[in-house]
Amino acid sequence: MTETATTTASLNKFEKLKAEKDGLAVKTEIEKFASSGWEAMDETDRDHRLKWVGVFFRPVTPGKFMMRMRIPNGILTSNQMRVLASVVQRYGDDGNADITSRQNIQLRGIRIEDLPDIFNKLSAVGLTSIQSGMDNVRNITGDPLAGLDADELFDTRELVQQIQDMITSNGVGNPEFSNLPRKFNIAITGGRDNSVHAEINDLAFVPAFKNSAEYPVLTFGFNILVGGFFSAKRCEAAIPLNAWVQPEDVVAVCRAILEVYRDRGLRANRQKSRLMWLIDEWGVEKFRSEVEKQLGQPLLSATEQDEINWEKRDHIGVYKQKQFGLNYVGLHIPVGRLYADDMFELARLAEVYGSSEIRLTVEQNIIIPNIPDSKLATFLTENLLTKFKTQPEPLTRSLVSCTGSQFCNFALIETKNRALEMIKALEAELKLTRPVRIHWTGCPNSCGQPQVADIGLMGTKARKNGKAVEGVDIYMGGKVGTEAHLGTCVTKGVPCEDLQPVLRSLLIEHFGARLQRSSHHN
Repeated sequence: MTETATTTASLNKFEKLKAEKDGLAVKTEIEKFASSGWEAMDETDRDHRLKWVGVFFRPVTPGKFMMRMRIPNGILTSNQMRVLASVVQRYGDDGNADITSRQNIQLRGIRIEDLPDIFNKLSAVGLTSIQSGMDNVRNITGDPLAGLDADELFDTRELVQQIQDMITSNGVGNPEFSNLPRKFNIAITGGRDNSVHAEINDLAFVPAFKNSAEYPVLTFGFNILVGGFFSAKRCEAAIPLNAWVQPEDVVAVCRAILEVYRDRGLRANRQKSRLMWLIDEWGVEKFRSEVEKQLGQPLLSATEQDEINWEKRDHIGVYKQKQFGLNYVGLHIPVGRLYADDMFELARLAEVYGSSEIRLTVEQNIIIPNIPDSKLATFLTENLLTKFKTQPEPLTRSLVSCTGSQFCNFALIETKNRALEMIKALEAELKLTRPVRIHWTGCPNSCGQPQVADIGLMGTKARKNGKAVEGVDIYMGGKVGTEAHLGTCVTKGVPCEDLQPVLRSLLIEHFGARLQRSSHHN
């Protein structure tokens, strides 16, 4: 496949473990792992290869694994949500689920001995966790309002599913795409507000109309962006490939780009293995021509103007759908954290009031669509909506946070609980006239995406009174929606215990916040 002349001895640790045994091979060993227990497992299988089936060993909670699902376009049925709830329910206080910033769900507390039963339950309702970790394509994001929004240009649901089916061989695992140089993110948006954060994906399709000699009638398609990524070493926004495709060609173009990346991507240094490094080395022209070769046909040049021309929406609240008499309601899920009881209740609400459908957003929130006008008022009186609000406070509304050190061994600081606490304290002190997007991430891997936030907080070790303490680097200036761009680091090493007054000042100086009359500060 790649670097055929390279000897196994000169490969980095991860390329070695992939050369020794394909990650998907553990699929056939789940029963064995379940009966022997996690402590008896081969360490490489336990720490790495299990990720190919979406199961993650967590050194901070040994024996309690994380399971990352694949939820294409972030759409679940109430039945699927109920099964996920039953999985985490069996683990009591150890079990919960997080909505991720890729419209996905991660389950926590999983025991290895339960895996065969869990996989059977998931399979029975059409869910899979295959190829959701390590050097695979991650959850494919699409418009959360696909098929609901009167202003959408294209319904992304079917395309996203087709791409997932191609990459995972319909959810059973596909060795063609299970050994990429690094992870790979794909997003497709069919609306005008860039609800998928196209610019932070390795490959993104954004809506664009073509009107040219080849297309005398205005024709819908997508401009292609490539190379966006966040890592500890480098963060880059995606750049135009100067290519436009019609919807029916999207899956084939995805395949060609993945094949070029798989076969020609840089594998020697893990820090320089994401797609953008290959594009840097080759230049975008050569990359595009290699994709055309793989595709077997030329790509049309991009249109000058894409259709991302709205400010980004967060979908929280009550909105009319394009279907007459129906509504979708966006519920704010504080930092995306769900417990079994919440999940069962969400499933019930979607069934009783909607069409048994639940949707996830990249802001870690939930949409329940297809609620008839006649049921809306009663829906809004449901008890769960006092916890998952339709009109949260402005800072709470836009808060995003990664997992943090409570469950993730990469995180340098605790994020979710601290973020909620600090936002509540700031809301008690300040009056805001608009939401301010504050994103927390526990480490430079940037799962919480601080670079796209108004104020981004990245976990680090800071010093205070000569001692190492939990701290953050502060990012500002991230812009989403139209003309999206990444923010930059403005302050380094602020101890978390000193962060609240710093955030208060930033909110007053840059975002028009005012002190509440009852708040007094020295």
